[in-house]
Amino acid sequence: MVRILRGLAHKYFSDEEAVILFLLLVTGTVFIIWFGAMLAPAIASLIVAFILQGLVSKLNRMGVPELIAVIGVFVVFLGVLVGFIFGLLPLIWTQLSTLAGEAPRIIRELQSYLEVLPQQYPHLVSAESMNTMYQQISAEVGHLTQWLVSFSLSSIPDLVALLIYMVLVPILVFFFLKDRRVLVNSFARLLPPQRPMMVRIWHEVNLQCANYVRGKAVEILIVGGVTYVAFKFLGVPYAALLSLLVGLSVVIPYIGAAVVTIPVAVIGLFAFGWGSHFIWVMVIYGIIQALDGNVLVPILFSEVNNLHPVAIIVAVLFFGGIWGLWGVFFAIPLATMLKAVFAAWPVKESSLPPTIAE
Repeated sequence: MVRILRGLAHKYFSDEEAVILFLLLVTGTVFIIWFGAMLAPAIASLIVAFILQGLVSKLNRMGVPELIAVIGVFVVFLGVLVGFIFGLLPLIWTQLSTLAGEAPRIIRELQSYLEVLPQQYPHLVSAESMNTMYQQISAEVGHLTQWLVSFSLSSIPDLVALLIYMVLVPILVFFFLKDRRVLVNSFARLLPPQRPMMVRIWHEVNLQCANYVRGKAVEILIVGGVTYVAFKFLGVPYAALLSLLVGLSVVIPYIGAAVVTIPVAVIGLFAFGWGSHFIWVMVIYGIIQALDGNVLVPILFSEVNNLHPVAIIVAVLFFGGIWGLWGVFFAIPLATMLKAVFAAWPVKESSLPPTIAE
């Protein structure tokens, strides 16, 4: 056992830079797990600044001075934030509350649909399974309704925290953008002066993760906006709520689109019934998903290395289980970072003779 450990240490940790990088990764992971909730505004601001930095760099390449580029991008960010908080968020909340109020009617209609299935398909669907499904759906809808009713009283501390976020995050984003070089150089002074492996990994991770995160943010806006316009034109109820779900579904490849199809189909079915209008809603929704996967994604992520679908699903499950929604959103960038680390990690052949047994 000792010989195996010595062989692994010689093979993977004989380089001083590799040891320092390993300690940094472990320390950073433990720090985020333990203090992530406490430093959530700073982490969120750093992520937003990382996304906006691409716009600042493009303006710099066009000849715009650094400070003017930072101020311009920051003003655009504030405009989008204010529009979301005072425009889109109240609309989504209103539609969610209305949907919860109509939940009993939807459940009754759903029960009428479920009661017919065992009679039409007795060999595929049993009455007991339909009753179980109906009870589970009723329980989940009841929990959602109770949460909405008690939200105004139980979420006052959360609202206070949200107000703090609204003040702190924009301030931190501005300083992360304005003083990014000073902050990066201050951190770089803590590292060894000769760090070719870290520089190579940083360039790879910065390229891949920056392109992915910025592209994913643009994809959410485009898919959600197009879905809202299409559903509003077709007269689909709760268009803002559904478009938000459809936009966020692109965060989880392969799984998100399949899951969000269920509420889109259910609301379309109860709004229009089995008919041509419902078919048009699903066809338009399918066209949006097809254009997203076959046109928009190749354009936005042309410079991002593709991961195997199995690696993507495993990354989503693993990081989502650790960090929740943020882990799901950054599962692919984190998997890309690990791929870059493994690819650049120095490996030395063991000088110990291979043996079968000691």
